[in-house]
Amino acid sequence: MTVELPLLLDLLGVFFFAVSGSLLAARKGFDLVGSVLLGSMAGLGGGVVRDVILNQGPPAAFSHPIYLAPPLVASLLVYFTVKNVQRSGRLLFMFDAGGLALFCVTGTLKALETGMNPVAGILLGVTTAVGGGILRDITANEVPSIFDPKDLYAIPAFIGAGLATGLWHLGWLNLTTGTAAAVVVFTLRMLSLHYGWHAPLAARSWTPRRARRG
Repeated sequence: MTVELPLLLDLLGVFFFAVSGSLLAARKGFDLVGSVLLGSMAGLGGGVVRDVILNQGPPAAFSHPIYLAPPLVASLLVYFTVKNVQRSGRLLFMFDAGGLALFCVTGTLKALETGMNPVAGILLGVTTAVGGGILRDITANEVPSIFDPKDLYAIPAFIGAGLATGLWHLGWLNLTTGTAAAVVVFTLRMLSLHYGWHAPLAARSWTPRRARRG
């Protein structure tokens, strides 16, 4: 990958997650400022956590002002285009899945390029992918998707980060293969929505229906 390509994919991931944050803000009845802030948390939160852990200087979101553009564009896009806020749940899911797919690849790549071992690379890739969503959901008083028993969230991120790590060590990680890994993650997320897939519950005796009632 060239120097410009990871930045482009990173910004695209920021935009996807920022749209999910702005859509959630709209569903919660936040104002436009709240939409920008929630979109920024969703789009930038995971990358900031990753960069702080890597200790490579100021996080990219603060040292490169261009990272602030996607949340602004996302909030304006939602403001002018979304007509039915209450029916935007599937759209929110799709943009969240897109951000997760891109960030688990770009986050892993950045970790590996700074000298992290494969296990650390995968963990930081997953952290990048899920961190912004956790901040978004907690701020909006929602159960974070990663903890939702009816959702498949972290497992696709681990698969994508694992694929990116394997491709990077084989010297095969490029635009085509990186995009393919992201497509795998996105597809798993969308299939989980369609078929109702979820990870095994913490206690085998606990059923999803009982969990919802509790």
